[in-house]
Order: sequence, then structure tokens, then C-alpha cells
Amino acid sequence: MQSSIKTTPSIALALILGLLMVACASASPTPMQEPPSQTSAPIPNPTPAPITLKDGLGREFTFEKPFQRVASLAPSNTEILFALGAGSQTVARDAFSDYPEGAKALTDIGGGFADIDTETLVSLQPDLVLAAETNPVEKVQLLESLGFKVFYLSNPKDLDGLYDNLRLVAQLVGHEGEGESLIESLKARVAAVESKLGGVQNRPLVFYELDATDPNAPWTSGPGTFIDLLLTKAGGTNLGNILPNPWAQISVEELITQNPDIILLGDYTLGGIKPEDVLSRVGWQSINAVKNKQVYPFDDNLVSRPGPRMVDGLETLARLLHPELFPQ
Repeated sequence: MQSSIKTTPSIALALILGLLMVACASASPTPMQEPPSQTSAPIPNPTPAPITLKDGLGREFTFEKPFQRVASLAPSNTEILFALGAGSQTVARDAFSDYPEGAKALTDIGGGFADIDTETLVSLQPDLVLAAETNPVEKVQLLESLGFKVFYLSNPKDLDGLYDNLRLVAQLVGHEGEGESLIESLKARVAAVESKLGGVQNRPLVFYELDATDPNAPWTSGPGTFIDLLLTKAGGTNLGNILPNPWAQISVEELITQNPDIILLGDYTLGGIKPEDVLSRVGWQSINAVKNKQVYPFDDNLVSRPGPRMVDGLETLARLLHPELFPQ
């Protein structure tokens, strides 16, 4: 007797569903594996491109990084370096650099009217020598023949030229940000003076005395000088403009004829000339400035050193010439 197996519809359906689930499970993809981690190679910093500047002698001056050991050959250069925050990068100064106070602690290498102490300069190993127009070109060439890298900074002709010099030195020593901040500050101070003097009608005639070793023919500053520029900006008229040269002597007879309202003693700084010395000069008593005792000592460094303190000089002159507009 044969036995037979009969499958009911519900059992058959269950078998079919089971087979489908097994098939789906076997067909499911294996979860994706994370790729093995790879360490990225560091990207090298690009080498800064060399900087090329043109110095006051018209020479191209190329360097790859800011200079860290600077020797200054002029007071104006020293003042610029310190004003930019590069005093710690300055290793030597000329004999006349006496501002700011920290400059006096630097090694004195002579210069000015004397020779530069090249032996001391060599021992200090500066990577830059910052020269100025007070340094003869022959001295620049001598220093270069000894292996020094020398940048020659020209005297500016106006305040814009001063700002350009600040930018040049800032690039040389890597203080561009400080340079721009300093320039903006100086421009704001100049603008403040100009704003107060904008409506001034009275412009006193000013005699700026540079050297009265011979009181019958004192030296003064003529047209085209920074003294002339700053006197004009400060609301005055420079008596020296009648002279043909930037630096010239004027006879006491012509000085009496011109009859200045104010006399400023730039020779007070180095010569020690005081107002009472002028008041006692023979023949000067008929000059208005002497009669009215409008004779003042003046720090000549503020107008003869083409650095940031030129703006100090402008402010000081404006207060002297127009005290009513600049109360203390």
C-alpha cells in the first residue's frame, strides 16, 4: 500500500515565502568596508618671493627676508627704525643719533663729520647698513667694498616723501603693518593742524635762525627746504624765501628791512643761543620780533631730521605761530 503526501495550500505558501527570504538574504550585499586610512603628505609652505626696492641712488635692492641686524648711519634713520618698532633689530648708530632714549644704548660707530669705525662695524656683523644723504656716496661705496649690504635712503622733499621712506624701511625690516599704522597716525595729526589753520588770514613773517656765529650775517633756511614747508603749513611765512638758495646768509640790514614778526632760534639746539642773546645784539633792537620779545628757542631736530618727528615739528610751530588756535 503506497502512502501519498498531500500538501495543503497554506503549507505550500509558507514554503515559497521561506525560500524567497533565504534567496533575498543570500543576495543582500555585504556592508561596505571603510577604506584603510591614509596619512596625507604635508603641503610645503611656498618660499616667499624676493622683494626688490629702489634706493635713493636709483639702484635695485633685492632681498628675500627682512633684515634683523641693522646699522644706522643717520639720526633720521635711527628715529624711523625705532618708530617702526625695529629698535631691537638695530645694532649700531651714528654719533649723532640721540633719540629716542633707547638709541643711546646702541654701539656708536662714528660717522657724521668723522669717519665710520669700520672695524667695530665689522665686529657687529650687521646684515644691513642704512645710509642717508648725510653720508657721502664714496662712504657708501667703501662700505660695499668691505662686503656690507647698504641701502641709501634719500631725504624726502615733502611729507608724502616722508611717508614713502617709512614704507621702504618698514619693508626692509619686516614691519609693514606698523609702518602703515604710523603713516595713518601722522596723516591724521597733519590733517588736524591743517583743519585748525584753514581760515587763518594772519600769517606772521618768521625768521628761522640756523647759525649766527656772525650776527651781522646769520644763516637761515631758504625756499624748498623742510623748514620752509613746515613754516608754511604751520600758518607762517618764511622770510628766507627771498633768498636764492636753500641755505644762505642774510645781512642784518636786509633782516631789518624785512622786519620779521617772530624769530625762531634753531641754533639753540647745538649752539645754545637763547632769546636774551638775540635781544642784546647790536642793531637788532629795531626788529619787531625783538621789540615785542617774540624770540623763541626751537628744537631744530624736529625740522632738520627727516623722520616721524617732522610732524612734532609742525605741531610745535603751529602752537608758536598761532597760540590762540592751539591753547596749551
